[in-house]
Amino acid sequence: MALRKYVVGNWKMHGVAADIAEIRAIAEGAKAFPTVDVALCLPSILIERAARAVPDLPIGAQDVHFAEKGAHTGNISTVMLHDAGASLTIVGHSERREGHHESDAEVRRKAEAALVDGLSVILCIGESLDVREVGEAVETVEAQLDASLPHGEGAAAGVPAKLAIAYEPIWAIGTGKVASPADIAEMHAALRRRLVAAYGDAGNEVRILYGGSVNAANAAEIFAVDNVDGALVGGASLTAEKFLPIVAAAASN
Repeated sequence: MALRKYVVGNWKMHGVAADIAEIRAIAEGAKAFPTVDVALCLPSILIERAARAVPDLPIGAQDVHFAEKGAHTGNISTVMLHDAGASLTIVGHSERREGHHESDAEVRRKAEAALVDGLSVILCIGESLDVREVGEAVETVEAQLDASLPHGEGAAAGVPAKLAIAYEPIWAIGTGKVASPADIAEMHAALRRRLVAAYGDAGNEVRILYGGSVNAANAAEIFAVDNVDGALVGGASLTAEKFLPIVAAAASN
């Protein structure tokens, strides 16, 4: 079953007030591709300003805390994100898992909290180069997915409509390297099987995105792979000039 394509920009630690003009350009350009869902996940300082500037473009966060409030210095809750105008959040990005030592269990709690509070979630998973080179990529990522997936009330609130999975091989993020179509197909097929095992038929409707040095030159080839339902885009999402051709490729697939 072909799912509606979903292309999301992750600006990471980029963006200041002057970049609202670029966000407006992306929002305006995305209107030319109504068959694709487009969103931007921005630094927290830009979320409210962007949501006000482009009310028709979903704006999201790059992380969220699982607690509603409390003594969690430097963190942001789902309530705060809603208040700022966000409608989605990324959880479990490898840069959070590695740099902030986030466990699968913590990622799962974040995903569940966000879904229960009505935010859409992009749950990231992916393997290191060492794991791939020893032939354990699929098994490792399957285990990571199983341990990170929301269950209970969170799953009931967001599966399949508000949950997406982003497979991002760590060795391809920001390196210019991209997994081969065959590798992507193998991994996404395995992830689809795990989603169905977890959620039954609803698992067929959870979109699986690919991320890792996606750009205008390789997007069409990536989107043509079975079970690739969109992309989580890093550096190429920072400008309309680079991001919109990726959206166009999704619309043409």
